[in-house]
Amino acid sequence: MKAEINRILPFSSVDGPGNRTAVFLQGCNIDCKYCHNPETRHLCRGCGVCVPACPTGALKAGGDRPEYEESLCVGCDTCIRICPYGSSPKTRQMTPEEVFRVVSRQIPFIRGVTVSGGECMLWPEFVRQLFELSKKAGLSTLMDSNGTLPFWEYPGLMEVTDGVMLDIKAYAEADHRAITGFGNETVLENARYLSEISKLTEIRTVVVQELYDAVKSTEQTVDFLQESLQGKDVRIKIIAYRPMGVRKEYSHYRVPDRALLECLAELWRRGGFYNIVIT
Repeated sequence: MKAEINRILPFSSVDGPGNRTAVFLQGCNIDCKYCHNPETRHLCRGCGVCVPACPTGALKAGGDRPEYEESLCVGCDTCIRICPYGSSPKTRQMTPEEVFRVVSRQIPFIRGVTVSGGECMLWPEFVRQLFELSKKAGLSTLMDSNGTLPFWEYPGLMEVTDGVMLDIKAYAEADHRAITGFGNETVLENARYLSEISKLTEIRTVVVQELYDAVKSTEQTVDFLQESLQGKDVRIKIIAYRPMGVRKEYSHYRVPDRALLECLAELWRRGGFYNIVIT
């Protein structure tokens, strides 16, 4: 059992509560216009365009994909910027045991491990095995997911998952499709399901004014979650769009002002949600 790993952050304070190790899996099943990590969307196709462009020779022509020498890499990301397929030649295939060995180096300085992406639910069996190892070591386990794949079909994974940070990018199906190219019926069903099993830890929404009506969407989402959560405490993270890292064709969107973000936070408070973070 192996998964394609984009990177592992030894310490992160933004991927769940406390200090955590964050594992970013490669590959995503949707295409958010505002994606801040577009190089995590697809697997490397081995086209080799990046090899001659690498200024330090960290990439060399290989078999199915370029060979990557991490010690020579200076992090200029030239390879990522010129990749025509939204990928990275710097990913690597790892087993759950290999990833956990990296995670275990941070014990006892971390509270837990978070898997993200890309979309981590594209690798459910890998995540389950990694979480089993993490739980045995006393670490908490979280997933950061776009919610488009049904969690209820993976009871074994749910048993070893402490919580899910779920993206509700927009409430209306048409708005969600405009943002990602896909509908959100499964996302909302996942919100209900995760609430029922007390695994819904956080709701995340990126605010992009040109793509949808954030006020209307927030009002609809609040109404929906009031019924689904029935008083359960869930953290709400309101994330301001920023152009850093996004694809050039989507870098023209406006950064929402603080007044709008505070307005959205007030809508959540009126609905009975008080654990709110604006970033």
